[in-house]
Formats: sequence, structure tokens, C-alpha cells
Amino acid sequence: MSKRSILHMFDPMPNNSPFDINMALDAGFDVLMPYSNVKLEYINNLTQDVIFSRGPAGVKRTAIFIGGRDMGLAIDMLEACKPAMVPPFQVSVFADPSGSYTTAAALVACVEKSLKEVHGKALHDCKALVFGGTGPVGIATGVIASLQGADTYLVDHLSQDNANDVAKQYNRRFSSHLRGAVARNDEEKAALIADVDLIFCTAKAGIKVLNAAVLAQAKQLKVAGDVNAVPPAGIEGVGLKDFAVPLLHASQATKAVGVGALAIGNVKYKLQQKLLNSLLESETQKFIDFRDAFDWARILV
Repeated sequence: MSKRSILHMFDPMPNNSPFDINMALDAGFDVLMPYSNVKLEYINNLTQDVIFSRGPAGVKRTAIFIGGRDMGLAIDMLEACKPAMVPPFQVSVFADPSGSYTTAAALVACVEKSLKEVHGKALHDCKALVFGGTGPVGIATGVIASLQGADTYLVDHLSQDNANDVAKQYNRRFSSHLRGAVARNDEEKAALIADVDLIFCTAKAGIKVLNAAVLAQAKQLKVAGDVNAVPPAGIEGVGLKDFAVPLLHASQATKAVGVGALAIGNVKYKLQQKLLNSLLESETQKFIDFRDAFDWARILV
């Protein structure tokens, strides 16, 4: 009798995400084992309990998923799994805290494709702003864009110091070149977007970050992507299903286009499903984070 597939889901939060549990079941795992309130120092022992209990054949049907809401902690947990492995007792590990890695990867891939198709440009040709840039999706988005060569700013809605601190922290971790910015009101937002090529909106759901009057101040905007599916849109005029659709309130001279939340979400869903499937299908051990997610998003978009 073949062994059942098991996904062990480590989460530092009080509860595991129902979204991730649904996705994992749909990906084909037979058994899901959620663990809440997991601390970094628990990872070594938990991982060794996972690998040594099933034998060399069983570990091929076993994987670990790391959730939570902290991008950096998720990477730390993934890294902590590595030294706990003892060949041939090795399993694959996929980190995607709050879906931030796959959402960010899908967002940047969709914007990148629109940029190339409409404007014939690449990310490294562009200056980018990430609104909601100090949250998990915003940080992952910023790091991905920066590693692809975009001049990228993480925008905080309250504090320049916080934006700078987050940028410095993740630059140290991933050798990116992020910078911080603040936009507390429409006047500051208009000043920031005046000379940008790309806008990524990853702010809290249900909040209009950029209204029509502010967007009209963008003099060289090429693509704006918004992950907010809860009305109102984070960027006014971006439709949920838009993919490289002319941006309603931007200057017509820029030929700016928008990418909406459902268009991004469709890629994100396929991406997370693909990465979860790969944990079962691969014959070799995998450690999957936002960089791997972006590589696959580019293929899927």
C-alpha cells in the first residue's frame, strides 16, 4: 500500500490560513497537519520529527509549508529547516506567508508583461513605487522588482523612518537596493508619482490609495498594478479584471495601463497551485521562496 501524502503546515500565528489549507487540499495532499504558534527555535525539532518517522520512501510523499504574516520570519524558518535534514531523510519546503510571496510574484510578473507588451520596456528601465510597501506583500513586491533592476521605493503611509528601516533591513537580507518613501496625503502622493514609471498598490484592502486627481499628476507612468479586490479599488479607475487596459484617470500622453486584482489573483492562484503540486511531483528536494515563485509566475502569466 502506497503511503499517503502529508503536508505539515508551520505557522507562527494563532491559526493557520484557511486559504492555504484549501489550496493544499486542492493540490492533492491527502493529509494536512496544521501547527500554530510555532516559534523559530521549534523548527529544527519539528522538521526532524517530520523526516525520521516515514522512512526514505515516505519522505517523498511529505512536505513542509511555512505560513504566517512576516516575510523575514518565513525565510528564517525555511532556512532553519535546511540543517535539520539528514540525507536520505529530506523533504521539500515551501514558504508563502499570508500568500505574500505568490501574490507579489504574480503582481510583478503581470506588470512586467504589460510593460513589455505596451511600452517595450523592461523592469530595469523603470522607477517604481510600492504603496503599502512596508507590509508583507509590499516588501516581497519591492524586493522582486529591485532584484530585477527597477529603482524601487517602499512607500509607507505614516513614517519615512519606518520605510527607510524596512528598506535597509531587506536590502541586507537579499542584496536588493530598496529605498524608503512616505506619502501621508494626496499632495505627497502626487509629488511622489510625478516621475515614476510603475506603481504597485499593495495597501490594505478597501482603501482608495490613489484617486483620479492624484493619478493625473503622473507624467511618465506606464503601468499600475493593484492587488486590492475589495471596493473601492486601491487605484481609482483600475478594473478588477483589467490586464494592460488603458488607465482611465492617467494622462493620455503616457499611454499608461492598469492591471487589476482579479487578473493578478488568477495568476497567483495558478502559481500557488503549481508550487504546491511541485512538492508532490518533484523527485528532488526543493526549497521554495518568493524568488522561485517569481520565476514560475513569469512562465504562467
